[in-house]
Amino acid sequence: MIVLSAVTKQFGDMIAVDNLNLEVAAGTILGLVGPDGAGKTTTIRMITGVMDATSGSISLLGSEDVEAVKDQIGYVPQKFSLYGDLTVMENIRLIGRLYGVPVVEMEKKAAEILSFTELLPLKDRLADTLTGSMKQRLALAAGLIHKPKVVFLDEPTTGFDPASRREFWQMLYCLNKEDMTVFVSTPYMDEAEFCNRIAFMYSGKIIGCDTPQGLKKNYPHRLLELSVANKDIKKNLQGAPIRDINAFGAKYHLVVDEVEQARDWINLTLGKAGIAVVSLEEVAPTLDDVFVALVGG
Repeated sequence: MIVLSAVTKQFGDMIAVDNLNLEVAAGTILGLVGPDGAGKTTTIRMITGVMDATSGSISLLGSEDVEAVKDQIGYVPQKFSLYGDLTVMENIRLIGRLYGVPVVEMEKKAAEILSFTELLPLKDRLADTLTGSMKQRLALAAGLIHKPKVVFLDEPTTGFDPASRREFWQMLYCLNKEDMTVFVSTPYMDEAEFCNRIAFMYSGKIIGCDTPQGLKKNYPHRLLELSVANKDIKKNLQGAPIRDINAFGAKYHLVVDEVEQARDWINLTLGKAGIAVVSLEEVAPTLDDVFVALVGG
């Protein structure tokens, strides 16, 4: 469905996307995952033809001419860009006509897509009066009105509460079950778990690409999860046989090579310092751990 070969985007002296190679098969939910400034939005804009690449080639739906296949793709940008002074239904009708949806089919398709996104009861409300999550549902509905083969979503759940995020992802799963390819960017590692393939992006480069299970399976180290009452223990663990220490909520993930050696050293050292160890257990790596390892700390 999507093939990027040595794609680079440069703005003056700044390289936003650096020699990117990526393939996305049909029927995939591909998560482009990374922090702000990694190059995710620029990548989506190049694939969808919003901006040109500086170098490299992009094939979308078997064509290197994006204009020829734009009627087969949907795009939900990060910032809400529909018309606030139009109602929900008026926005859908407008976007549908721009995509060439026949007038005789419009009302039926609009009702179907608004029902799917749970916006049908709000069809006569002005878009500006919707909540942030409802605006993104409207943006998704607009991107789906012409039934595209692939839909691109740029950080669609930023600012959502946890329940709204889950509901939005349930909609993406339903689309994928109907053979739609989903390409979504996100900075959230918990959302990356929902994808069946992940491309980690950092400083304009893809630093890892696999299934969530494959990425965690290839984690090169072992992990101890430490829980202590003291919130500043890094100074107490200087000199320990530990590769890295990362805070995860109220706990720490300690990257080690030898579990027993590290466990004995930690218990002894923290005990001498009068710091009680609440728990110290080996755990499986999370995607956060994998990303930190790939970035290099």
